[in-house]
Amino acid sequence: MRVVAVSSGISWVEVPEADLRVLCGCPADSVKHLIKRGLIVPTERGGVTFETGPNAILLSDVPLQNGAFSNLSEFPILQMLYRQGMIIPGHPNCSGRKPLLLGLAQQVEAQMEYVMRGNYGLLSEDEMLAAGVPADMAAEWMRMKLRFAFGAIRPPQDLLDTCIIGDGSAILPGGVTVRRLEVNVFEFAYAGETAIVDLNLGPGRTYETPYHLGYHDLEREYFSVVHSGEGDGWDPERAAMSSILMFQGKIYLIDAGPNIHSALQALGIGVQEVEGIFHTHCHDDHFCGLTTLFRADHRIKYYAHPSVRASVAKKLAALTNIGEDSFGEYFEICDLSLGVWNDIDGLEVRPIFSPHPVETTVFHFRTPWEDGFRSYAHMADIVSLDVLGQMVDDDETRHGISSELMIQVRTDYLVPADIKKLDIGGGLIHGCAEDFREDKSDKIILSHTALALTKAQKSIGSGAPFGTVDALIPSYQEYRLRAAHGYLAEYFLGVPEHQIRILLNHPVVTFNPETILLREGSYCEDVHLILTGLVETIEPDSDQTATLSAGAMIGESYALSGEPSFETYRALSFVRALKIPSGLYRSFVERNEMSERISRLADLRNFFNHTWLFGESLSNLTEVRIAETCQPYYLATGEEIDMTGQDFVFMVRDGRLDRHLDGAVVEYCGIGEPLNESEVLFSQAGEGRLVAAMRSELLLVPGSMVRDIPVARWKLLELYQRRQRTFSSLRQEAGAPS
Repeated sequence: MRVVAVSSGISWVEVPEADLRVLCGCPADSVKHLIKRGLIVPTERGGVTFETGPNAILLSDVPLQNGAFSNLSEFPILQMLYRQGMIIPGHPNCSGRKPLLLGLAQQVEAQMEYVMRGNYGLLSEDEMLAAGVPADMAAEWMRMKLRFAFGAIRPPQDLLDTCIIGDGSAILPGGVTVRRLEVNVFEFAYAGETAIVDLNLGPGRTYETPYHLGYHDLEREYFSVVHSGEGDGWDPERAAMSSILMFQGKIYLIDAGPNIHSALQALGIGVQEVEGIFHTHCHDDHFCGLTTLFRADHRIKYYAHPSVRASVAKKLAALTNIGEDSFGEYFEICDLSLGVWNDIDGLEVRPIFSPHPVETTVFHFRTPWEDGFRSYAHMADIVSLDVLGQMVDDDETRHGISSELMIQVRTDYLVPADIKKLDIGGGLIHGCAEDFREDKSDKIILSHTALALTKAQKSIGSGAPFGTVDALIPSYQEYRLRAAHGYLAEYFLGVPEHQIRILLNHPVVTFNPETILLREGSYCEDVHLILTGLVETIEPDSDQTATLSAGAMIGESYALSGEPSFETYRALSFVRALKIPSGLYRSFVERNEMSERISRLADLRNFFNHTWLFGESLSNLTEVRIAETCQPYYLATGEEIDMTGQDFVFMVRDGRLDRHLDGAVVEYCGIGEPLNESEVLFSQAGEGRLVAAMRSELLLVPGSMVRDIPVARWKLLELYQRRQRTFSSLRQEAGAPS
């Protein structure tokens, strides 16, 4: 038995005698990690070249860990079916054996629905009609979808085998067994040999990125395209195809693929700065980074055609076990009309239908300028004109597309733009560079491929390494100082404008990545208001770190108190900050009679900033709102608290609460621990009894406020699911019904 620790939360278990190779844990880009570790390699048999790889996947017991999806089996399954050849007739690997999914019944069932949505998107004309697609268009799309699907929407059971890991040992092919020791900890056994696999992420750990993106210092342009990924779902060295638009100081994403959090950090963009996302479709290499956008303290705008949004919401619901209607609780939904220019505060966007197995649009963007417009076209995913031509069939009773639609798609593909980024991934569902040889666009960028460009392709289009920028309209304004004014004016509400200008009249300084801004034990000589970039706080003797972004003030409380810093502040990216001398800041606060308010809030903000629930991606103003609205609650030793019907998140500020379940203490809730997530999220009473182990102080944060903070809501959902799974396991061990 061979066991390999592949990456955080990913392991490999191989039993050659049983012809079993298990990918244990499948977060984003797990296939790329296997390629990097040499566990997927090219091979040849019988004159056929294909890849090696896993033939089974062990799912995490919990769908979310530290805010990210734990179970994203779409690309590992595709790798088995097509790149290994398990589904290709006549292939040496096509023996009738199917990829095997292992795990809890709930997680296996969720993955089957998720795989179904990833394969097909909306499954019927009725679902398309419900998403607002006109009847004639829905009929045409369904004809096309069935042609891509070779004639039928097949249930995932036709493609996959499953094995439920329940209370005891589950038997796998070849006589290998696997059993759960505790949540996310499994033991494999074969021929007297055992191996233990732990899929849990530790506190503060994240799933790793398989490639290094470096650090990039971006200017905020008037209208520019930042290239944030040119690879595909198989490229182990590059991020998947995506772009970032900067327009009038605002930041918009186009798609959210795997590890978008790493891309944003490398580019010095905090998730709080993201104004919105334009979404093309629901395939994982464009979809699975959505959870990063949930880590904001406000609902980011979601721009897509309603059919795309519907397919995305259904796939997301399968992964998270929450209803489709919850999509609007994390995003501000902004539906776009197909084929026309939609105006978004001066940035115009035209979504154009793109033939694909799932609902897909490409985007054209433009904004007025001196000689008309400046424009950018983002074309992922498209299909080659050759493949599309083979699908033409004007008989409406047959699967395919009409010749009229074929002509329209070809015309739409070739609409010129100042810059056009193309999917040239090839095959049955991706584009071909040769189709654009006569394209009149000023600059064509070739993307969405793991292969090196050929000479012929290089004569058609350019490349765009990560972090490079095409500025369509340069900026002659300082957007960072405008943002600084907004942060200060909102924070010091009611302070006269001329007083705010005192603080603004200071230099903007740049910190290189990994630079310490303020060291533990040192005195704060300057308060730094972050304008762009990310800063982490490192507290001694604690695994928890906080991430601060635009709008946060570094060293404020220490500047006011005169005490040395209790933690270290360190740049995670290039950071631009307004540098305000501590003495001046202190006198400013005193002169405007805000010392009492800020000092009162500083202690509370410091506490919340060092908790798991509120210690990430909260703006300065959100921290203040939480601190101003929370209420203290005190418990004597041995006192029990009943949270039933209480619409508050209870945070342990001091002391400890013990959770009693079926006569035993099953959880110790210490300082910083959030409680009552089931009531706040689902109006359900929590499990067991909560009793103060000592004199304790709780802070009550209104549930309505927490539900309006996507990152906090998302973390509470993860906490709820993990606790439910833990309590269920404990009951099973005790022999009680779960």
